[in-house]
Amino acid sequence: MKGGHNLAYQFTLRTTVVSEPGVSSRVGDYLKRLGVNSTLVVTDRVIREAGLIEGILDSLKNNDVPYVVFDDVKPNPKDTEVKTVTDYAREHKVNGLLAVGGGSAMDLAKGVGILLSHGGDIRDWEGDFTLERDIVPLICIPTTVGTGSEVTWISVITDTSRSFKMGIVDPKLAPRMALLDSEMIKSLPPSVAASTGLDALTHAIEAYTSRLASPLTDAFALQAMEMIRDNLETVVSDPKNEAAAEKMLTASMMAGIAFNNADVGSVHCLSEAIGAFYDLPHGVLNGIFLPYVYKRNMSADPVRHAKIATLLGADEQLSPDEAAQEGWNILMGLRKRLNLPTFNSLDKVSPQDFQQLAKVAKETPMDKSNIRELSEKDYLDIMLEAFAEA
Repeated sequence: MKGGHNLAYQFTLRTTVVSEPGVSSRVGDYLKRLGVNSTLVVTDRVIREAGLIEGILDSLKNNDVPYVVFDDVKPNPKDTEVKTVTDYAREHKVNGLLAVGGGSAMDLAKGVGILLSHGGDIRDWEGDFTLERDIVPLICIPTTVGTGSEVTWISVITDTSRSFKMGIVDPKLAPRMALLDSEMIKSLPPSVAASTGLDALTHAIEAYTSRLASPLTDAFALQAMEMIRDNLETVVSDPKNEAAAEKMLTASMMAGIAFNNADVGSVHCLSEAIGAFYDLPHGVLNGIFLPYVYKRNMSADPVRHAKIATLLGADEQLSPDEAAQEGWNILMGLRKRLNLPTFNSLDKVSPQDFQQLAKVAKETPMDKSNIRELSEKDYLDIMLEAFAEA
């Protein structure tokens, strides 16, 4: 694929996207149109305590949509939590789902949707294209600027018996609607805006450099990178900047569309292996490893990596090799300006685990989509290099 993209490809998008300040206040009407007569709202306590779901609950009441709330979503949702929340949903006879939050809330809601429509244990449905029918109607309202999960047909759930993040990938899993409401991220803490924004940038870059990239995914990925370049630091410093917030929500969504169709690569292999093992935030890990994997990958396709670098600010007069190298400096500089933690500062991380984690990363399905084939030793070396960062 050097310097180009696949001309034989498949592209799927099943989610209706509505972007408008305040659109979440109309969610009751949207659920009713989807035939939902009782819904479970999946969110976390920080979002609820910030008052972000009050207008949403008012909309449900005003549209006569009975609801119950589960507000104990934790990062990296687990198989045990999917079962607990599904039991709660069945107890209240819901036939629709509303996820308000980041990727964890959406992944958990998708897992619940699978069990409500299919039964069994969530581990029964691990893998690609395993579902037999659409899940119950799901609407997602993102409160971060990074996951893109509101438009993807992927659910990532930690299998506690293996300490492994398993993926369920199937178009039948797609949310029916994504409501992008800039008013929902006005209270986003700077650290969360930074890590989720770098998550979105990782999605865009990995989709663009994936072996499965296509003209359509390129268009979404490049536009997402440009919007992230122009708006991420603004949202981190001023989340109340409505124009920047709207653009970051759109960029995150576009990056989600890109990677859902082109796949991600070795950054995600590392972040999912490490995140499941230590129960660490996905966006933080993606932001940490993005520059290191970029540096390993760039010799496999200097033209594409030069395009990324120039789009992010490198001099257009540089040669492809020089520009690609400058991309490393740009990504590291962005990470530092956003005050992202270093790998060695994260809780519980120990080099004695790296050999095992390198093996898990290599066995992760996304490894095959990475533009350059990385060995288990490559993954180990990346972790050691990142851990040595000052």
